[in-house]
Amino acid sequence: MDDAAAPDSVNSANDTAADADNEAANENEEAEEPASGNPNASPEMDFDLGGRTLTFVSWWDMTIQEDNPDNIQKKANLEALMAKHNFKVDYVVIDFNEYQDKVVASIMAGEPLGDYVRMGKRYMIPSLVKQDLFWPVDEWTKNDNVFNQKVTNEYSVYNGRGYGFNDQPNLITGIFYNRTLMNELGIKPLQEYVDEDNWNWETFIQVAKDANRDTDNDGQIDVWGLAKSDVLDMALAANETDLVAGDKQNLEDPKTIEVLNFVSRIATEQVARPSEGGDWTEPRAFFVQGNVLMYPGAMYEIGGLVQDMAEYDIGFLPFPKGPSASTYHAVEPDVQFLTIPKTVDKPRELLYIYEKIHDIESIYEYPDQATLESHFTDENDIMNARMVGENMRVIDRQAYPSLPYWDFLGELQSGVSISTLIEKYKAPFQAAIDEVWQN
Repeated sequence: MDDAAAPDSVNSANDTAADADNEAANENEEAEEPASGNPNASPEMDFDLGGRTLTFVSWWDMTIQEDNPDNIQKKANLEALMAKHNFKVDYVVIDFNEYQDKVVASIMAGEPLGDYVRMGKRYMIPSLVKQDLFWPVDEWTKNDNVFNQKVTNEYSVYNGRGYGFNDQPNLITGIFYNRTLMNELGIKPLQEYVDEDNWNWETFIQVAKDANRDTDNDGQIDVWGLAKSDVLDMALAANETDLVAGDKQNLEDPKTIEVLNFVSRIATEQVARPSEGGDWTEPRAFFVQGNVLMYPGAMYEIGGLVQDMAEYDIGFLPFPKGPSASTYHAVEPDVQFLTIPKTVDKPRELLYIYEKIHDIESIYEYPDQATLESHFTDENDIMNARMVGENMRVIDRQAYPSLPYWDFLGELQSGVSISTLIEKYKAPFQAAIDEVWQN
């Protein structure tokens, strides 16, 4: 029958059927919309885990503490999910000094100690991932209200797939500085260098040298500009490079050579306060004495610094930008994240549970807000910290146990020429990398 000649009743019936189909389609679309309204959130799922206990394994207790409004929301979400999906949770804490050996052994044996297992990239990628021991999770971590996208899509990637996840913000590293001492010395406010986009390796060295002073005229420097000379990790990140690139040594890369020259200058030009034979805590001890202008460190130190230096105004700057960098960066030399071992079943459901626990309307406007606002009164310090955290880069040297890093660093700081250093170490660096990648 020709549509033009069709009776009105037929057209009405067709219209009604079409409307019903459209309504059903709309209902299905609405049902698939995430409950939170976030288009990246997973749609609601219905499943029963049969009373299974889901175990979180870490070197600290991951039990959700009801110590702030955000965690209260997460705890409530967890309890609702346990009731709906019929599961329990357990939290296993393993001493950090034993953690790697115990966890890796359990995964290699096919008997992981938990369902959600915290792993360090340095002992997981590539060695364990190459053996297909973990589920890739990047399909299930799109919810950017929960998952740190850099962790999955950058820091834990192997062969194009992401294997780690976290709801935690990036590590913040940079330069703590004694603003009180800066003012006493009459030094140009360091924040102005950042404001002028002129906080680079040349201005950094000049500021440190300007602060090296003999204030009591006894012929000995008693105020210093920089607490330590070993800034190699920070400098690599600040110039957007690394000693290793994939499965190859990266010493001959022009960006790396710029870094090596910079670190060598700090040591050979005696820019930093000299060591007095102390251990790795010595630079911090120097800084808290109040007679050192700048201390390269991490934001988890700020509480202790503020407490130990109550009479001083402490500021925060990004580590100065390298000559080949596009912006300022923090650095993480030992990044870690949660994973799901391959022998654990229902990984999709486990990622869903983790997501729904942490998918909340936070009272905070940005990550680390409570820490930053409780310790800094200058908004510039806060903005600097947020900026470098958002641009954190990972340094991979710790993934290679045989890498002669400390010998390399010692010769670098002793003034050995960069060309000689590279020629000497490129082969042992590559051998250490091949050992891990099994090239």
